[in-house]
Amino acid sequence: QVQLVESGGGLVQAGGSLRLSCAASGLTFSTYSMGWFRQAPGKERQFVAAISRGGGSTYYTDSVKGRFTISRDNAKNTVSLQMSSLEPGDTAVYFCAAVPLLSGLVMSVDQYDYWGQGTQVTVSS
Repeated sequence: QVQLVESGGGLVQAGGSLRLSCAASGLTFSTYSMGWFRQAPGKERQFVAAISRGGGSTYYTDSVKGRFTISRDNAKNTVSLQMSSLEPGDTAVYFCAAVPLLSGLVMSVDQYDYWGQGTQVTVSS
């Protein structure tokens, strides 16, 4: 079955950096567009970043542009999120997600087929 496993979360001070990784199995990874989402306590899950199946296209929510970078390695079936200049407002559980897509990107929670279990990111002030 399809499994997405996130890692790399933790506690970091404001201004610091973290790199999240998501390892995928049970799917033909290179045929899936991938996304990162986050959910803070009491709030809805929100889009953070997405990358196309080949890695040539990326898209970010405005609040993370210039600070976060999404990338993927189709040979290793992994997608990563490099987070820099972290702010307390970035505190959330971060999820990776997958959707089969010929081209383009998906930003809607409802359109993704598979989800990981999430990894906690806490940014202290």
